[in-house]
Amino acid sequence: MYNIQMLNKIAKIGTQALDAENYNVGTEIENPDGILVRSASMHEMEFGTNLKAIARAGAGVNNIPIEKCSENGIVVFNTPGANANAVKELAVCALLLASRKIVDGINWAATLTGDDVAKQVEAGKSQFVGPELYGKTLGIIGLGAIGAQLANTAVDLGMTVLGHDPYITVDAAWRLSTAVEKAASRDDIYANSDYISIHVPSTPETKGMINKETIAKMKDGVRIINLARADLVNAEDMKEALASGKVASYVVDFPTPETVGVPGIVAIPHLGASTPESEDNCAVMACAEIKEFLETGNIRNSVNYPEAVIPHTGDTRICVFHKNIPNVLAQITTVLSENNINVENMVNRSKKDNAYTLVEITGKLPEDAYKALCAVESVVRITVID
Repeated sequence: MYNIQMLNKIAKIGTQALDAENYNVGTEIENPDGILVRSASMHEMEFGTNLKAIARAGAGVNNIPIEKCSENGIVVFNTPGANANAVKELAVCALLLASRKIVDGINWAATLTGDDVAKQVEAGKSQFVGPELYGKTLGIIGLGAIGAQLANTAVDLGMTVLGHDPYITVDAAWRLSTAVEKAASRDDIYANSDYISIHVPSTPETKGMINKETIAKMKDGVRIINLARADLVNAEDMKEALASGKVASYVVDFPTPETVGVPGIVAIPHLGASTPESEDNCAVMACAEIKEFLETGNIRNSVNYPEAVIPHTGDTRICVFHKNIPNVLAQITTVLSENNINVENMVNRSKKDNAYTLVEITGKLPEDAYKALCAVESVVRITVID
């Protein structure tokens, strides 16, 4: 029986895959084998010795202590692409909100009184005029699941689309419209775009990437969309650019004390993935990832460990979490050989400092062999699935 703790409400369409015969799922689980989470912060949590996996029903994992998890051989999953359509649709809305002063107009209209409201509207509507998207240039930084979908939709809207992503995958490239133009650098995006939409994770390299220096490289009157993370944009520099007119508008899905109520900023209350379809998709994907890992050791969509999948043809699976240093795989196979253990399938992969070796063997793993594997240099954790 696997114990799964939910730190947030997870859609039933996902958790129903964790059958009651093999899974105990609830909010009050102690020392769980797995955790399902959405937005709850886990940085102050103490992890039990049984915890093997955390599945985030969403893309961002800023609420999870990734380094701490890696040190303890805990796999952290996310659900890339599961909420992509929802965020893409909001990004299209954001482009319009950035252009047409729609929010300002709605707020102004709500203040009108008297019998001549229609006359007041006709007299005052010119203050909310804004440009059309058609024929303008949209620069997209990050062409993952969301950025690629937005690029294709923007092309259909008649925009010229420039995209920059040095880490784009082959699959993502195939999904892009041939009309999307490749930008050699972020500076190309800054210099040539009427609108800029950011779709990258928050990392030490991307935090504050939109700042006084990068804004200076942009067109006058540029409109910026940020549905990724608040800290990608330096708020004080953005407010200064809005006040000077360098930036015409800024739409952000992460209100902060620095950005709420500022003229030129449309602060959306984190609605990017707030659709029932997105929540269902994320729940289904997160539960499927944690279920497959706990039952087979296969890893898909982990942020701290590599993709590792092998077919299930043997009897016992050995999941070895170790540091990415030379000679570990040789030591693992030596232990298996010395104990006359037949290997049916094996995969060894690494992701930055972390590595994972998944071995499927014939029969059971002897206790002596298990202890010998645990003693291998740099091994962080070993889980055996019978």
